[in-house]
Amino acid sequence: MGTKGEFTQDQAVAGAMQDEGRPASGSRRRFLGGLTALPIALGAGAMATSESVLADDDGRGGGGGGGGGGGDVSGGLTASERRKKAYELRVDAAQANRDAELRNGTPNSDELRWPNGIASFSKSLPHNSLGEPDVNAFTQLVAAIRSGRQADFDALPVGVHNPLGNGRRLVNPQAGMAFDLEGADVGRLGLPPAPSFDSKEEAAEMAELYWMALTRDIPFNQWSTDPTIAAAAADLTNFGSAFKGPKEGGIVTPQTLFRDPFPGVTVGPWLSQFFLKPIPFGAQFIDQRVKAGLPGVDYMTTFPAWLAVQNGVNTPGITVESQARWISGSRTMCQFAHIDQLYQAYFNAMNILLGLGVPWDAGNPYGRQPEGGAGRPYDAAFNGPTPNILNGTQVAFGTLGGPFILALMAEVSTRALKHVWNEKWCVHRRLRPEEFGGRLEVMRQGARNYPIHGSMFSSTVLPKVLARNAALNGGSGTWLLSQGFPEGSPNHCSYGSGHATVAGACVTVLKAFFDENTILPRPYYRTSDDGLSLIVDDSIPDLTVGGELNKIGSNVAQARNMCGVHWRTDATEAQRLGEAVSISILKDNQKLFKEPGAGSRFTITKYDGSTISVG
Repeated sequence: MGTKGEFTQDQAVAGAMQDEGRPASGSRRRFLGGLTALPIALGAGAMATSESVLADDDGRGGGGGGGGGGGDVSGGLTASERRKKAYELRVDAAQANRDAELRNGTPNSDELRWPNGIASFSKSLPHNSLGEPDVNAFTQLVAAIRSGRQADFDALPVGVHNPLGNGRRLVNPQAGMAFDLEGADVGRLGLPPAPSFDSKEEAAEMAELYWMALTRDIPFNQWSTDPTIAAAAADLTNFGSAFKGPKEGGIVTPQTLFRDPFPGVTVGPWLSQFFLKPIPFGAQFIDQRVKAGLPGVDYMTTFPAWLAVQNGVNTPGITVESQARWISGSRTMCQFAHIDQLYQAYFNAMNILLGLGVPWDAGNPYGRQPEGGAGRPYDAAFNGPTPNILNGTQVAFGTLGGPFILALMAEVSTRALKHVWNEKWCVHRRLRPEEFGGRLEVMRQGARNYPIHGSMFSSTVLPKVLARNAALNGGSGTWLLSQGFPEGSPNHCSYGSGHATVAGACVTVLKAFFDENTILPRPYYRTSDDGLSLIVDDSIPDLTVGGELNKIGSNVAQARNMCGVHWRTDATEAQRLGEAVSISILKDNQKLFKEPGAGSRFTITKYDGSTISVG
């Protein structure tokens, strides 16, 4: 039942390694051996046009022995036969992606209903004294996106011009217009309409963000008993079906608060064990402690500061503590999600899974991870019946093994970003939560009456926000949504979240290659309230690999909301988009392997709970 084994921060990593029963570094080298570049798979632009591609011999070959022409190469194919096969695979993949079901994104009607831009993203454009975007500037932005012409982007009147160049600029709007040579094109997968500016769902999401901001400094350990957490759960319950977060019997509870409705995410602690277990990285171990922002310090809580940021004024960087801590609350989690490399959390999880010897998915022809034996601390748990087609004489490596999956994580990330950037800029252009907070503050001042749903004003959170911001600013309160970073959101549209899309893409890859149903080996950890030590907690229920992978993606996606920069639907729908992107890439990849059993290799439990086989 209880807890045991508390130890200090300097002992934490070493103690955790000892608890995990790590093998010596030499026996770990095979997990990371060298990153093998994943062969570029097949896409709409990959078809060659030269007739010589189909020729038996283009005159450059050297005869037999695999040098070219008709010589044997590998797998029973001559050089010319292999060239033909490679061409056919690329054409087939391009045609399959062309002919697949079209599910492009659908915008809500906010931009049509409010063409002055008050319900759309406009950060870094010029704004009036109320924070409303200059209509001509907003119209020019939409026109530039639709034309795609560089000259139109160059002519945009961004908010701050000065010789020092310290104004913020729009982030990469043309990325969503790029093509790719692998997986579905960005025009084929999309997001459903975001909640409308005047909807009850939008109000419910904003209330949740306010509560997230008010609870940044409450340790995760205290969520089950903290009165502010209880108030947040009760207030969000009052929004009824308009609030889409997970519930127990129709009620939001501290156990379901600030989580996603995906398999395993509401089981056990809010924080995934993949943020607490030591990370083997070759002969090194990565320390998972974070230098977080200062407790009690939030940003953009006065109207002049808020307006300056909307106009593109650059801000000083965030001040962080000198003391590194384990992730023990929202503020620490926010700083991780502030400056992480986007696939960092899942790259770390992958190395943990490899280091633990978690078995491959049952469809992998190499069976469970090879070279287990007595050198693996948890082999006894993984000796059940698994396919063992190849690992009598072969082990996975450049295909279907560690280096392959490590490289694939980066590949799906960059492709997922192109997809979500298309949704952000070319389809939805949803305003950021900080912009919505500005509209609310202008209403509080009596300067405008915006069409915001009445449930927002009956929420119990607004008085608390006013009091909190007054305490931060010497008695002058606002309804602005406090930000975890001085700059607020990035300068790109809100829907969907880039972090969440990458999370969905990477988590899907890991669920495809590892046995999701495996119980994650103990010990399980939680942190002390101050984050200075790890505690082994035997009371945590069994956690599955798949559930904890879903949870680590949810942790990062929801952390962006905790920072104040994204909405709930930005996070949940974008994770589903990332999942779809990875499935399309896995479908392309599974046709490329020589190993048997390609038709049923990847088995994935999707975010909706259904199980699919990608083959």
